Amino acid sequence: MLAIVCPGQGAQTPGFLAPWLELPGFRDRLGWLGAAADVDLVEHGTTSDADTIRDTAIAQPLIVGAGLVAALALFEHPSDGFRVTGVGAGHSVGEITALAAAGVLTAEQAMVFVRERGRAMAAASAIAPTGMSAVVGGDPDEVDAAIEAAGLTAANRNGAGQVVAAGTMDQLAELSANPPAKARVIPLSVAGAFHTEHMASAVAHLARYARAISTHDARVAVVSNKDGHVVHDSRELLRRLVQQISSPVRWDLTMRTMTEMGVTGLIEIPPAGTLAGLAKRGMPGVETLALKTPADLEDAHRMVREHGEPRSSFDPAWRLVVAPAKGVVEYADLQTGANVQAGAVVATVSTRAPRRRSPPRTVAR
Repeated sequence: MLAIVCPGQGAQTPGFLAPWLELPGFRDRLGWLGAAADVDLVEHGTTSDADTIRDTAIAQPLIVGAGLVAALALFEHPSDGFRVTGVGAGHSVGEITALAAAGVLTAEQAMVFVRERGRAMAAASAIAPTGMSAVVGGDPDEVDAAIEAAGLTAANRNGAGQVVAAGTMDQLAELSANPPAKARVIPLSVAGAFHTEHMASAVAHLARYARAISTHDARVAVVSNKDGHVVHDSRELLRRLVQQISSPVRWDLTMRTMTEMGVTGLIEIPPAGTLAGLAKRGMPGVETLALKTPADLEDAHRMVREHGEPRSSFDPAWRLVVAPAKGVVEYADLQTGANVQAGAVVATVSTRAPRRRSPPRTVAR
């Protein structure tokens, strides 16, 4: 089974998109998505320095836009990816990329959403001095205890012995002064305490936009970074996308689910490297590839052939076809929790109109 994963903020590096612009159409597509996000993705992906692309309002659209255009180099048409990809997932802002790649959002919807997400999170970060630090190594229980003792939140549980703590700068300083035994505390170059209560204002802002977004159920299985659950329903995925701004990312559970699903190959799209590295340690036996430059495409296409599982279409968890008429509903004799076979009648709608044909029925598909 093939997994396609999408990285989060911090994966970007100066000039990482320069080699990709040599591909036909890449610059034009990137420019179009940049227009949707009101960010010059071509400039920031090629010539902007590290401090510039560290800005949350720039970094987030850059990561999502880069991933979406690079995915078209891996799969010429989205339907090609739907037919062979077994599962998709994204870390933090990368989940927006994953949902667009899975057909839940259009590319333009994704860019507007990430534009507002980046701006709102940057504004939330400016309210008070906050940040994040990675805690690498140490006993897991002792690491959790030290994070809690400092008043911090375990904002990212990345697996492979890495937890990211987030909170105020004073709280982070206390953790650095009293680190867990046999663990390193590494300050991260981010603008604020992402995935914590400090982002509450950003959640409220994005929730308003989410109510106006039309969505489609995922065309491939999506593993939510909230809890590692496989989610198909588009509205639930969008709700989780909003809530994850202030809730921890459980990438450890995401990797566990992908392993349990039988993933044998994992490709990380640009800006790649972080998630492939975590998978090497957290998903033993799974072939991984960080798609960093076009030079990696040949190997990526080989992995698609070897790990992809061809299928004609994606079968969602369930679908209910409802009769297009109003009237009196008579439910079939079904027990709660019982399995319903495809084509089974679950209810009949009787109308007051003369019965010139059989009454509409609601069936399971």
